[in-house]
Amino acid sequence: MSSRGSNAKDSFTCDNCKFSVKYDYFGKKPPFSKNTIVLEDAYIMRDPFTDESKCIVLGSHCAICNRVLCVSQGCSIFYLKRFCLECVNSNKDQFPAEINLELKKTPKE
Repeated sequence: MSSRGSNAKDSFTCDNCKFSVKYDYFGKKPPFSKNTIVLEDAYIMRDPFTDESKCIVLGSHCAICNRVLCVSQGCSIFYLKRFCLECVNSNKDQFPAEINLELKKTPKE
């Protein structure tokens, strides 16, 4: 994948579900969407359904294992940072009870 702040038209591929699409930027503040600030370094694309400067956050890296993950509920969860469900399940005692309850609602593959 590209380095931070990249504007390259590289491919984003989720390591879990294999969802793949071209992304326009990796970082927190995409230059084409001036009013957008993301809480994590993320893979971002321009919204192809609007002419305005809107964007779609595709995913990021797991804070524990560094796998590339999409934002789908079946692939990752965001709690201060992005985590893959495998790492969350392996470290349940490190997360609040609300996160563990949310995991029980998460669709299984």
